[in-house]
Amino acid sequence: MAVNKHQQKSDATRRKLLEAALRIFARDGFEAARLEDIAAESGHTRGAFYANFDTKEDLFFALLEQQASERLKDLQQRLEKHDTTPARLRTLRACYLERAKDCPSMLLTLEFKLFALRHPKMRARLAAAHRRIRASLNYELLTKLLPSHPDAEQKEMDKILLEVLLVGLVLEHAYDPKRLSAKQTAATLGRAFDLLIAPQMLARATAVPVPSASPAVSKLRVAADRRAAR
Repeated sequence: MAVNKHQQKSDATRRKLLEAALRIFARDGFEAARLEDIAAESGHTRGAFYANFDTKEDLFFALLEQQASERLKDLQQRLEKHDTTPARLRTLRACYLERAKDCPSMLLTLEFKLFALRHPKMRARLAAAHRRIRASLNYELLTKLLPSHPDAEQKEMDKILLEVLLVGLVLEHAYDPKRLSAKQTAATLGRAFDLLIAPQMLARATAVPVPSASPAVSKLRVAADRRAAR
């Protein structure tokens, strides 16, 4: 029982450190954020930080993995509520657009990558750790719920492009919302999703066409059907 209580206390401390890190990183930026401020924000000491993490980079990766895992779990739960490809497509599209509202997370990821570029000796190690986190996430259920893609390399490129567009548009909106409104950001991301994801999924769907969240979807289904018939 004592061990369980100790573990619970340790888990609670780690969770508070991660929550504090997200706030401090968003406020001060990754590179400027101080470990002392993160520890104080969490209500703990610097010693508590080093009992859980070796470096600020380790803390960032733990935060990144936690957020990615939570998003994946949420997406899987939402997809499991539907049993048709069109319904799952609408859910996947909605989740993608919702990420545009998480400006602190998007900007933090961008700033961390800029930090890595400014420190060439660390860039390869940090990029490798980033890939390792992605690979560690359990996508097995998500793979079962969504149709497969015949071209694995193209699928990965589509994912990268969607991620780049997401971060870039969120950054531009945060910088100059008069030039790029939240509505325009969502509309642009929706069109990108329709172009890159909808055709492949709809071409494999056996259900009726998606009641489109975007006028482009119905046109894309026709194009997808033509490609599938070739």
